[in-house]
Amino acid sequence: MFAFAKSGKTFLKPSIIGEQSVLLKTVYNSSQELSQIHKRFIHKNTNSPNVLITGSLGQLGTGLARLMRQKYGKDNVIMSDIIKAPKEILKSGPFIYADILDFKNLQEIVVNHRIDWLIHFSALLSSVGEYNVPLAMRVNIDGLHNVLELSRQYKLRLFVPSTIGAFGPQSPRNIPTPDFCVQRPQTIYGVSKVHAELIGEVFTIVNSVAQYYWQKFGLDFRCLRFPGVISADTNPGGGTTDYAVSIFHEALKYGSYECYLKPDTRLPMMYIDDCLNSLMSIMEASDDQLKQRTYNVNAISFTPKELTDAIKRYVPNFKVSYKLDGRQTIADTWPRSLDDTNARQDWGWNHKYDLDGLCQTMFNALQKQYNSPHMSPDFTNNKLNEESQNSFAATAY
Repeated sequence: MFAFAKSGKTFLKPSIIGEQSVLLKTVYNSSQELSQIHKRFIHKNTNSPNVLITGSLGQLGTGLARLMRQKYGKDNVIMSDIIKAPKEILKSGPFIYADILDFKNLQEIVVNHRIDWLIHFSALLSSVGEYNVPLAMRVNIDGLHNVLELSRQYKLRLFVPSTIGAFGPQSPRNIPTPDFCVQRPQTIYGVSKVHAELIGEVFTIVNSVAQYYWQKFGLDFRCLRFPGVISADTNPGGGTTDYAVSIFHEALKYGSYECYLKPDTRLPMMYIDDCLNSLMSIMEASDDQLKQRTYNVNAISFTPKELTDAIKRYVPNFKVSYKLDGRQTIADTWPRSLDDTNARQDWGWNHKYDLDGLCQTMFNALQKQYNSPHMSPDFTNNKLNEESQNSFAATAY
């Protein structure tokens, strides 16, 4: 994929956008100078890193930017995407255009903004990617190659999210699916995520072989396999697990919902606050805490029927019908729950939200938007809130 000159001063990299190779000259005159610069970057990361988030207008990017800006400073966290940002995003901190298929554009951003950490969210999701496989391959694989090379070249700490979609029908499903097992996913999204996991591990394993390879190829790669992520902040994006977001909106708007999965389809899920906290934790973990570079993280697992029953505490007359589509076929190949023992042991991961805590939080956020007549009077009178909070506090980890 990449050819490197023996001197260490130049390397050849094929352009992913075009078909030509471009000659790039590094600013480093020796391996010793490169080592010193890397040490300064590591020191900076422990204080206030400069962070670039690609695909930041999706479900996770906006919330992560908010969380990181609170901790690292507003100007230290740069959101980016290829679409226009809402005015409130522009007011909240730096936002720039960044095309992950344009390597030169990414280089300029990293150099001009002195980026230390790169959070790579840009991707086409599971069901969306199946309708346009060539585009999914470009965005999910070629884009990944760009950020990997960028991170290798500039010694960035790189986070790439993975997913339950990285598993397939041969993966263990009757027990919590472990970190290491047969994967063989059945979607281009899942295939691209396994590719990311493996190539990230390879770049990192080379890093540990010897000091020479650490200086030449070392990559601080970190990856989490997320379950379905539930949030009130962004609209559903068409993914297989997005029913668990849509159902809350439809319950408040119409008092009913048509589900595309069977009522007994069990999938692992997670509230977005838990998701973002797990991401922050692994990014801040020291190298010696990480026994591996890709971890499962889990929180709760439920079926559409179980979620419906929980929602009925808040919307008593809520009705759900079922009309299956192609997403059922995808869900049938995914884990029912994830074994995240290694994440909990190695770097202290712990989730907070149980199913009722999730429902309470979602309705607290969305009822302000909809002012729905379908909500239980007990909820509007705060009685259900108090009961749920007591239950939530008792069952939270």
